[in-house]
Amino acid sequence: MAAVLPLSDLKHQVRPDAWVNSIIKGDCVAALEALPDHSVDAIFADPPYNLQLGGTLHRPDHSVVDAVDDEWDQFASFEMYDAFTRAWLLACRRVLKPAGTIWVIGSYHNIFRVGAIMQDLNFWLLNDIVWRKVNPMPNFKGRRFQNAHETMIWASRDAKAKGYTFNYDALKASNDDVQMRSDWLFPICSGGERLKGEDGKKVHPTQKPEALLARVIMASTKPGDVILDPFFGSGTTGAVAKRLGRNFVGIEREQNYIDAASARIEAVEPLGKAELTVMTGKKAEPRVAFNVLIEAGLLKPGQVLTDARRRYSAIIRADGTLASGGDAGSIHRLGAKVQGFDACNGWTFWHFDDGQSLRPIDELRVVIRNDLAKLD
Repeated sequence: MAAVLPLSDLKHQVRPDAWVNSIIKGDCVAALEALPDHSVDAIFADPPYNLQLGGTLHRPDHSVVDAVDDEWDQFASFEMYDAFTRAWLLACRRVLKPAGTIWVIGSYHNIFRVGAIMQDLNFWLLNDIVWRKVNPMPNFKGRRFQNAHETMIWASRDAKAKGYTFNYDALKASNDDVQMRSDWLFPICSGGERLKGEDGKKVHPTQKPEALLARVIMASTKPGDVILDPFFGSGTTGAVAKRLGRNFVGIEREQNYIDAASARIEAVEPLGKAELTVMTGKKAEPRVAFNVLIEAGLLKPGQVLTDARRRYSAIIRADGTLASGGDAGSIHRLGAKVQGFDACNGWTFWHFDDGQSLRPIDELRVVIRNDLAKLD
């Protein structure tokens, strides 16, 4: 079974990180307040929808719809729901790392209220994602459009947050080399994935499909990151996080959900390192300035660089600039100048002679990046 940590034990842990990969039993706000500042890399929140159901819902054949009518989804007023939303979002903002991001999913009943409160609390909205359901529940009364989607808000901690994770290149490659759009098509959770109790009824009324969580996690986290789910429910976030090599922490107050989630997570087999390696592009690589190559001794002041066909040449100066004739500048600016162009990628234009052949100076930048990777 996955570790279950009573809220009363959270403040008296032997290890400060004992809450990682555990399910904390208790109220979400109280549990969040017991976690360290800036301790999680990402948050996925599926808060109560506050559906405001007006009574029992029946199908045309008069059978009863198994709707969300649990006590945890009921609030006496919009004001009470807003106060609850503000409290858990404030607590989430405190535990989120400066470069972390938060996802919140909801329906038309609550997502607009949640989004407004997020902006009031200075979260910076990055995207709204529409999860379009392949197999949505019909509108049985025929008085409204069929509700076929839910909305996810993806936000950073504030407008100044830099360096948040977005695996753009991996998402694009997995989408037939086309940018991943903000409308996602997935079926609702059903079949063998849907957790059911001994009575054959759903364990949780709003269990999310693993495919949806997998895309969220693959888009905005890295292997080893800690993902928080303050409304853990049936444990989809924890199960997918474990399979994808991430850590998780869930908060849940209902024991029957905790039992189901714990058993579910225990049965998950994590993928291996090769399968979890995230594809990255040039933008994700650490920046290496030209002068770093000189400081590392890979190039030397006075050394001559040329283009691949030896039509142009330049001398490396001690300050990290290049000089050619009466002109001088950066590797990019001088490369453009000697060719009469407006722009030039100096890393691929300028070459050095290794005694056997000409090689682009970009190869030396790779050497530096590999050395930096060894230090991580």
